[in-house]
Amino acid sequence: MPANPDYPELTSGKAHWRYQPSSACLQDQVILITGAGDGIGRSAAKTFAVHGANVILLGRTRSKLEAVFDWITDHTDTEPVIVPCDLLVVDDNSANALAQAIEEGFGRLDGILHNASLLGPKTPVAYYPSEDWAKVMQVNAFAPFLLTRTLLPLLQQSANASVVMTSSSVGRQGRAYWGAYAVSKFALEGLCQVLADEHENVNRVRFNSLNPGGTRTTMRATAYPAEDPGEVPTPESRMDIYLYLFEQASLSLTGAQIDARTWKGPQAPTAAPAS
Repeated sequence: MPANPDYPELTSGKAHWRYQPSSACLQDQVILITGAGDGIGRSAAKTFAVHGANVILLGRTRSKLEAVFDWITDHTDTEPVIVPCDLLVVDDNSANALAQAIEEGFGRLDGILHNASLLGPKTPVAYYPSEDWAKVMQVNAFAPFLLTRTLLPLLQQSANASVVMTSSSVGRQGRAYWGAYAVSKFALEGLCQVLADEHENVNRVRFNSLNPGGTRTTMRATAYPAEDPGEVPTPESRMDIYLYLFEQASLSLTGAQIDARTWKGPQAPTAAPAS
């Protein structure tokens, strides 16, 4: 893909890519991204659009979604859609309404990037507020289940559908003080494995989990306030693996636990490293 002077972060991030997809690797795909207004979700939305995808931008803050929407419409020929949605309150009715809107607008869905997450307080379980625990589990674990279940019929209309669950190292090996965030990511890993097993050899919908590792986002800064953000990789430097997981090169990959820090390209082993 040629450097895009209108997206300097992507141009810089490409220097760290371990995989070089074609410039149109996601051409005309329809991909839903949760948490699309900020951080990794925003970077994925812009990168996917640059590579030809029509992205459905789901997030809580309309102004942030509008900024991403405006950038995409100004710099690509794709058709982004904004879906303001608070995953704290998403339910069957709102999920069904989303499915209906996607069906009417596109007729299918080629992928979902479950990216939205709540960090919650970093505190011992003995002192963890019940209300905060419920909120983190709702956004990080229940909402991905509900959206995936509701949108499965649309995913099955695609010839090449990919669902990526954003995991974390603490969702593969528990760590003190990470509380509901860690537990919710364990739940997400389990959901991904169950779905991959249920759909293997049944249809062309694939399910994989991805731990992006330390990435320069607002959530990372909240979790590690003393860390120098300049020492943390940008979201754009991880976008090669995101593109790979949604394009045809990963058609045979499902049920994998991938760690972006150690991933070396499509031919490399995909298992998470031992902790």
